[in-house]
Amino acid sequence: MLQATRSFVTTARPALLARWLYIVAALIVAMVVVGGITRLTESGLSMTTWQPLTGAIPPITGAQWQAEFANYRRIPQFAQLNAGMTLAGFKAIFFWEYAHRLLARVVVMATLVPLIWFAVRRRIPASYGLRLSALVALLALQAAAGWWMVSSGLQERTEVSHLRLATHLLLAMITLAGTIWTALDLATLSRGPISAPARLRWGAAGVIALLFLQLAYGAFTAGLRAGYAFSSWPLMGDRLFPDGVPMLAPAWHNAVDNPIVVQFIHRWLAFAVAAGLGWLAFRAFRLGAARPAQAVVLLVCLQIALGISTLMSGVAIPIAVAHQANAALLVIAAVAAAHAIGRRTP
Repeated sequence: MLQATRSFVTTARPALLARWLYIVAALIVAMVVVGGITRLTESGLSMTTWQPLTGAIPPITGAQWQAEFANYRRIPQFAQLNAGMTLAGFKAIFFWEYAHRLLARVVVMATLVPLIWFAVRRRIPASYGLRLSALVALLALQAAAGWWMVSSGLQERTEVSHLRLATHLLLAMITLAGTIWTALDLATLSRGPISAPARLRWGAAGVIALLFLQLAYGAFTAGLRAGYAFSSWPLMGDRLFPDGVPMLAPAWHNAVDNPIVVQFIHRWLAFAVAAGLGWLAFRAFRLGAARPAQAVVLLVCLQIALGISTLMSGVAIPIAVAHQANAALLVIAAVAAAHAIGRRTP
């Protein structure tokens, strides 16, 4: 047993695994960006079926394209919003949804195949196999949640459920956070064989939870098209909160389903999140982690500027996509700062 344990330890390659996970994280960020473009271009319902294996092959012949277009013409979005769409227009929106699903497959394969190879070659350090397997499971769950989201817009709605959209986005961000945290643990282990995994401290966990709440409200804002409600800043029209807003009953529904209330919360929750992230950056800086601390501050400022610009531009697609991409980078920086705070060596 002792000899086998020594053999396993000597064959483990934590630095190699860390580099692999950084590549996976970059692919997840790309998937989030393409997903944002898909949402903003109203392309998400162009593929009305989910075929995890055979769906990787796009329509090629004219007959195949006509069949896909016929499927799209059966859903409410086409009848109510795109009744005049041509086949060329359909191909344009199909491209983004297909690209998003294809990239999701690439991410899963880029995680699963190397994981199997590393396991067979005994490159995985002790106690990390379960954690890495959990990341693959999260990616599979993310794919299933994507179809669950799309299916909500195929029967009675002309768009996907904003609640399912938020679930889909948060799963991607949780997977991204877990990937980065594990990569940082492995990188630390490669520098010091006795290093223990970092612990997520309560304060840092609270800040990251607040950041994820803001991400959920960003998804609500996108799903409800709440960004179009008011394009002024800092006031909504001529008031901090506009008069005469129709309210839902019970009252708590407004925080989730009322586009104007959702935009209001998303606007001002951002500054509470910024304050929390500022504290996180300060703590990391005090502990000698200057780079993640500086990245958090820079990305928070940029995120707020992009959010305001998104509103004032009337949700211009390039700015809105940059806002979502920067959110993913901010998650990475926040996780790196939290990891620095929780890092310990026995």
